[in-house]
Amino acid sequence: MEQKIKQDICIGANIRAVRKARGIGQTELVRLLQLEGVDITREALVKIERGCQHIQASQLRGIRDALHTTYNELLAGL
Repeated sequence: MEQKIKQDICIGANIRAVRKARGIGQTELVRLLQLEGVDITREALVKIERGCQHIQASQLRGIRDALHTTYNELLAGL
């Protein structure tokens, strides 16, 4: 079972901010993640960005890579 990361530091809001700053839509990000083998749906991404769903470690790693950013930016914000 993969570890989930509790969102007590607004990871979802940071992901959304970085994604928007890169000019990438949710559907495009999900497509990029799925091409890399990350199991995620658009609905799951929406819930993660809203802070309603915990993010899996593999999803966070995939988002980091797809957005060409760092963990620091995703965890601490822009």
